Amino acid sequence: MDAKALAAASREDLLQRIADLEAALAQRDAVIAELQKRLSALERRLGSSGGAGMPGNKPAANKPKPPPKERTKRERGFGRARMVPTATVVHAVEQCPQCGTTLVGGWVQRTREVIEIPPQPVVVTDHQYVARECPLCRTRHVPPVDLTGIVLGPRHRLGVDLVSLIVTLREEGRLPFETIQWYLATVHHLELSEGELVSVVQEAAKRGKAAVQEIQEAIQQSEVVGADETGWREKGKNGYVWTFNTPLQCYFVRGPRSKKVIDETLGPTFAGVLLSDFYAAYHHYPGLHQRCWAHLLRDIHDLKVVYPADPSLADWAAVVLALYREGVDFSSDDEQKRLATQHDLEERLLLACGPFLTDPLAVQAKLCRRIERHLKELFVFVGNPKVPPTNNASERSLRHLVTSRKISGGTQSPTGSTSKMTLASLFATWRLQSKNPLAACRDFLKSSYQ
Repeated sequence: MDAKALAAASREDLLQRIADLEAALAQRDAVIAELQKRLSALERRLGSSGGAGMPGNKPAANKPKPPPKERTKRERGFGRARMVPTATVVHAVEQCPQCGTTLVGGWVQRTREVIEIPPQPVVVTDHQYVARECPLCRTRHVPPVDLTGIVLGPRHRLGVDLVSLIVTLREEGRLPFETIQWYLATVHHLELSEGELVSVVQEAAKRGKAAVQEIQEAIQQSEVVGADETGWREKGKNGYVWTFNTPLQCYFVRGPRSKKVIDETLGPTFAGVLLSDFYAAYHHYPGLHQRCWAHLLRDIHDLKVVYPADPSLADWAAVVLALYREGVDFSSDDEQKRLATQHDLEERLLLACGPFLTDPLAVQAKLCRRIERHLKELFVFVGNPKVPPTNNASERSLRHLVTSRKISGGTQSPTGSTSKMTLASLFATWRLQSKNPLAACRDFLKSSYQ
């Protein structure tokens, strides 16, 4: 085939390929046109449906979107706060990397905070007392041994800061003595026996008796005192630990689950409001008494779980809950109005319980009789706004001890129980007062010398 024939064949191939491509483009344009028609039909359908939209879709919103609200400025930022630096390291380029010229001046472009705890071995100070002889009268003189506020006591070698750390780890951190030993040996290179740790904790507790006595006296003079109790084993024998607390004080004592503990703790002169649950040991208190609504509502809830299909129980529970919420929401500066509202709520609650008091078939009869028995002790918080309606604060004060009990199983001797209650009272009070427990313990030990 000559050159003219080859050129003609190549031209025909190119023309055929161009024709095929034009046909494919025409077909694609037809498909696009069809899709555009369908899209237009759907848009018209959506527009003419009055906002109903396509079947199965949410209705189209006809209302214009409101303008975005301006973000309320916060009083302070909630980002991670930077700490006050104890050292500063300046990083700067000394010479220009391009021409080698020495650079001067400059400004802080950015900063990066690095926090580190350096290894801190124990510091051992050897106090030497030098004896000197008078050259005139030949008498010998030695300075008196006075390490007040430095060491725990005359028979101890541990300083106040170290003792504060040990006691805080034991009480606030709830660490076993073995773990405290490991920490001191690993971090501070200090080897102490378990017996010395126990002795240190007991000595600190002895020094805290006066402070705990002050806490008890403050509670006895308070207007409102919450009380609660939980189990505490001593040398494998069952017993109870009681808590008596105010917003700023907390006092623990171990004893039997009887009214004797209440009388001995509060004393004969206590005239405030006692806040407690419905346990019988609290019944004998002759003063104003507020019973815990959380316990009552919890019992009502448990009863509804057992009898979910009882309509009278559900209606009665709703009425009791509504009266409680009405009492919680009530607020007034008028004492007479508060007392009148308290009396009104008591009457309405008794009216709601009346039909079930003697009904042997009513599942809520027992709770109704409890309400009738303690009717005057349920809405004291309405007449006195300083009284909370629940005993939740007392239950929360026991959680620390309950966790400690789960770890240790209790104490092993009366001395251990006394030390535990003393330190628990101190640390719980510092916790309520938002004090640093380590610093508070150190200040307390130093002040115990005075």
